Amino acid sequence: MKDQILKKIDSYEQYAVELQRGLTAIPALDPSSGGEGEYDKAKWLEGELKKLKFDSIEWYNAPQEKAKNGVRPNIVARYKGLSSAKTVWFMAHMDVVPPGELKLWKSDPYKMVAEGRKLIGRGVEDNQQAIVSSILFAKAMMELGYRPDCDVALLFCADEETGSGYGADFIAEKHPELFGRDDVFFVPDSGSEDGTAIEVAEKSILWMKVTTKGRQCHASRPSLGVNAFKAASELVTRFQKLYKKFPKKDRLYEPPISTFEPTKKEANVPNVNTLPGEDVFYMDCRVLPCYRLSEVKDEMRRMADEVQQKYGVTVSFEPQQEAQAAPPTDPKAPLVLALKKAIKEVLGVKGRAYGIGGGTVAAFFRRLNLPVVVYARLDETAHQPNEYCVIDHMMGDAKVFAVTTLLLAGK
Repeated sequence: MKDQILKKIDSYEQYAVELQRGLTAIPALDPSSGGEGEYDKAKWLEGELKKLKFDSIEWYNAPQEKAKNGVRPNIVARYKGLSSAKTVWFMAHMDVVPPGELKLWKSDPYKMVAEGRKLIGRGVEDNQQAIVSSILFAKAMMELGYRPDCDVALLFCADEETGSGYGADFIAEKHPELFGRDDVFFVPDSGSEDGTAIEVAEKSILWMKVTTKGRQCHASRPSLGVNAFKAASELVTRFQKLYKKFPKKDRLYEPPISTFEPTKKEANVPNVNTLPGEDVFYMDCRVLPCYRLSEVKDEMRRMADEVQQKYGVTVSFEPQQEAQAAPPTDPKAPLVLALKKAIKEVLGVKGRAYGIGGGTVAAFFRRLNLPVVVYARLDETAHQPNEYCVIDHMMGDAKVFAVTTLLLAGK
């Protein structure tokens, strides 16, 4: 059956291209980016799914007043197996980011263009490659009349690009009944060009806004004021001691350490000869899961208190993003081992499990204690002008999904 499924997938190349064309033509932008959300794209996609033999297609709408029809839709298409004790999930997102500067595009971002083995257009890689590749795998099973010893479910979410509050987060929080304790999850939204990278873990993330307040005065008379910029500058350098305070290493991650970096800096005074009374900078901290973010914040506060006392300023913190890492997926979990075997069989390369510093929607499902792999073969052109999807990557992902599922089903 495996060889038949792979052969079927090979025959779907033109079908896959046309799916990409249709998806690209329907912008699914967040209302904060000037769009209406995913409703129109979801309706078109539902129409395509209804042409196949799914046993059920359900909408799970997250209410948002500014979106079209007041909802941000999430779709679950389920193909039942011989046993429903376990479901293999494939999650992709329907929303895209705006095209950015149009002058940087060689073509209309919303009209897919084929150029050799590449498909060009906004969203073709992020995340329509995942939408299409998961459909190809399901279509092959259906047309061959094959039902595995598990359910296969495709989850097409809203709102991944702007936080997932109406998408994966909404589904995980409001509809946990969808998921069984033995379910496993694919999130094909990150990967490497050679198809070897399997993301199984993420660091905790803390983005902190740091505001230092002193007293403004003429720069020629500094004793009349309190230089907020000077105090903040010392605090920036003190924060580099966080590397020594939290020094543990974990080779699963790249880099294998926690990182604490000053990044954005807001303008203070507009002229050279005024001593600033307020200064604002930001820290981006990616912390290994062995540490609690509360520990990091306590240490940052202790350093800020020392600077306050030394300079006579006040320092306040305002987290911009804060998420304790979800439990990692065991690199030796059956899902990961099956995926490695599938990668070797389909692509002829050795898969490697690793952890990242950023956050993905995988965290929402890992917090439900579900094994999750973030995997796709990508050139990582997401959010760039002239974003493209490599046809061979899209077709190869579908084959990897098929072989992994068969292995998990014991076939």
